Amino acid sequence: MENISQIINSMTEYYAGDPRRINHFIKVHEFAKTIGELEGLDAHTLFTLEAAAVVHDIGIKLSEQKYGSSAGNYQELEGPPIAKKMLTELCIDAQVVERVCYLVGHHHTYGNIDGLDYRILVEADFLVNIYEENLSAAQAKMICNKYFKTKTGITLLNRMYPDN
Repeated sequence: MENISQIINSMTEYYAGDPRRINHFIKVHEFAKTIGELEGLDAHTLFTLEAAAVVHDIGIKLSEQKYGSSAGNYQELEGPPIAKKMLTELCIDAQVVERVCYLVGHHHTYGNIDGLDYRILVEADFLVNIYEENLSAAQAKMICNKYFKTKTGITLLNRMYPDN
């Protein structure tokens, strides 16, 4: 069953009682979907990106339990096995699951972004994090200059933070 709504449903169950985490992944998903569509991703890559956007922070819960921290390195370590289990139970194609787990395991690693799906996931997560962390326009500009490469991602950031 390859349905983003089913993945969202599973993630809301996984993060039941944590509206902040649920709101975060919903917003990242919507930005990723929008950027992916406007950048012309094919249907398979777009589905993979959307699935990754929904589950990208799935490792936070276990990271906080095990390490007392939601640091990116812990998320990248703990997230892929949980994502694999969830997506496999939802009958998501094994090739999609493999790529999603890779993206979950690297979404805080910015040095070797190896695909447009990865690039867009990073940009979508930054768009939400800049707002949620109440970063300044100067910080948003620095992030944009350093990490944003898609025309759509740059446009969205500049529209959200026109003073940068």
